[in-house]
Parts: sequence; structure tokens; C-alpha cells
Amino acid sequence: MNEIGTILVVDDNENNRDLLARRLQKRGHSIVVAEDGVQCLELLARQRFDMVLLDIMMPRMDGYEVLEHLRDDNVLRYIPVIVISAVGELDSVVRCIELGAEDYLLKPFNPVLLHAKIDACLEKKRLRDQERAYLASVKQELELGRRTQADFLPASLPRVTGWEIAAAFHPAREVAGDFYDAFVLPGGLLGFVIADVCDKGVGAALFMALTRSLVRAFAEQQYGGDPTDALRAVALTNSYIARHHRESRMFATLFFGLLDPDTGELTYVNGGHPAPVLIRQSGDQDFLDPTGPAVGIADVSRFSVGSAWLRHGDTVLAYTDGATEVRDASGEMFGEERLLSLLQAPIFDITRLMQHIDASARAHLGHDILPDDITMLAIKRV
Repeated sequence: MNEIGTILVVDDNENNRDLLARRLQKRGHSIVVAEDGVQCLELLARQRFDMVLLDIMMPRMDGYEVLEHLRDDNVLRYIPVIVISAVGELDSVVRCIELGAEDYLLKPFNPVLLHAKIDACLEKKRLRDQERAYLASVKQELELGRRTQADFLPASLPRVTGWEIAAAFHPAREVAGDFYDAFVLPGGLLGFVIADVCDKGVGAALFMALTRSLVRAFAEQQYGGDPTDALRAVALTNSYIARHHRESRMFATLFFGLLDPDTGELTYVNGGHPAPVLIRQSGDQDFLDPTGPAVGIADVSRFSVGSAWLRHGDTVLAYTDGATEVRDASGEMFGEERLLSLLQAPIFDITRLMQHIDASARAHLGHDILPDDITMLAIKRV
């Protein structure tokens, strides 16, 4: 069964146009004719066509110029063109193919061969149109996913007297497996979370949304005035994921801290996450090392609580491994040592600090296409 389409026939010879039109109409195609290249482009701008049959030697605008215009148009470039010409030189054939023509037939043409080539081109276009429609649908779904995921990130960071809080979020794809959160619990404790799901793409984004929601819900549910109560949210989240989502084979590294703004005391659970850096005003650096495994691996995992104190001028920086694991063209990682060298006290502006880290990592990478999400969260006592 032959493919049916709307075909534009372009030829300055009226007899040639009529002959082609009659033959193609007998096979069920809808035919529109144009006398030259100018009229061809005018018709293409007004009407949708599935294919163009194009002559080369025409007045006002020849076939080569038409092909150049189609190639340079982001929409029209996808319309298949079969050149039908009396110009038999190989240079002409090569030029047309290089300009984007699907095929080249010499006049007088074989009708059977022409119909076979038309059917093949229309079938290819149909499949290409289906692919483009599918990709557009996927892009739309990913954009919806990106907007939905953005709703899981805080619309604004808490304002706490005597403290500065800033975050940076650079997803490698439309949706990410990283997340951060910051919120104030009853009594004024500042809770903050940064996490990195082991995978990428839509699956990681869904797992990220689940993990973020569980941590926030359990923290608010468990908190009764003692910070360690709220920190049980990590163990409860781990248990829930390990019991109910074992088959996903996903896990997340996660740091959850609770800060007393009045005293500067920080209590935390670090579930296998890269150790946040405590940058002292003096220039010393302390590290908030893991106190348990990554979240979601095993239901029996235990998480202990760590503690530290932030004095005036101290800054804590938490980050995901996307900031340290970018590689240059030779395969060398940016690395923790390079990142730490950027954390020179005193830290005057935590937003600029994170911008500097991001710019340095991208400069090491050599381009702006990130292989992994980069997320950072910084808190400074002023």
C-alpha cells in the first residue's frame, strides 16, 4: 500500500507540471503546483506539505537556491525533497544531496522508480514526524517534571537573626536527583538538609521527592523540643524506603542538621554524605563526617548524632559530589582538595563563595554541560 501525502510540484514547464500532477493524483496524492522557486517558497510559507518534487533550472529562483532556503529554515528543513531534473552532471547531484535533497532523478524519469522513491520518502517523513512528536511530548513531560520538582525545593530560605543562609542548585538535566531544604521548627531551631540520590533522570527525581517529603514530615512529627528527636527522621526515612522501595535499588546520601540560632550548637546526622566543611573565622577547617550509611540501603542501619559549635564568623558549607567529581578532558577530577583550597577564611559572602566554587568546577570541566547535579548549602554566623 502506497503512502498518501500532500505534494508540491515545482517546475517552470507547464507540461511537466501537469504530467506529474496527473500521475500522482491517480495514486491518491493531493497536488499543488508552483512555476518557480519564488512561488514554491511562498506556498511553503502558507501551507503544510509532506514532500516537494523540485526542478533545478527555473527562472527567478532555481532549485539550488530553494534547497538553500529550506536548509536554513528550522521548520522547512524537515520536508523531504526529490529533485527531478534534466541536469545529469554528477556535480549537480552531489550539490543537491549536500544541500539536503533526499534523492535525485533524471528526466525523463521512470514512473515506477519515482513512485517507489515517493513512497519511501513519505514513509520516512511519517516516522520522522512521529519521532519529533514523541520527543516534543517527552520534552513537555520533563518540563512539567522540572516545575513539579522545583516545588519541592524551598521557595525562599528562612531568615534567622544573626545568620546568613544561601543555596545553589545546578541540575545536570531537566530533573535532578539532588535536593536541599531549610525550615524552622517550633521553638526556633533551624533545620537544613542536603541530599544526593544515587541515580539520574526521572527515577532519581521521583526518589528525591519521596526522600525530601519523608525527612521533612518525620522531622516535624518527631520533634518535641529535643533536636535528637527530629534527627530520628533520617532513621525513619531509611527504614521506610528500605522496607517499601527495596526493588528500586536506589539510595541517597543525606546530611540533616539542626542549628540552635541562639547558641550556635549544631547537631546532625550524616548518612554517607560528603562531609560538610566547617570553616572557622581563624581559617581552620573542621569536617562533619558521616555518622551512618547512605539512606535506603538497609532497614537495620544505625545513625548516630554528631555535634559542633558555630562561633561568630564561622561558616558551614554542605555540597553534593557533583561539585568535586567533574573531570577535565584528561579525566582528572576537580577533587575535594581543589574545593577546600577555595574556602579561605574569613568568608565575607557565602553566595559569592558558592558562585566561585561553581565557576571553578565548570572551568575545570571545560564546558557548561554538567555530568552531575551540583548543589550547595551554606550557613554563616554573622
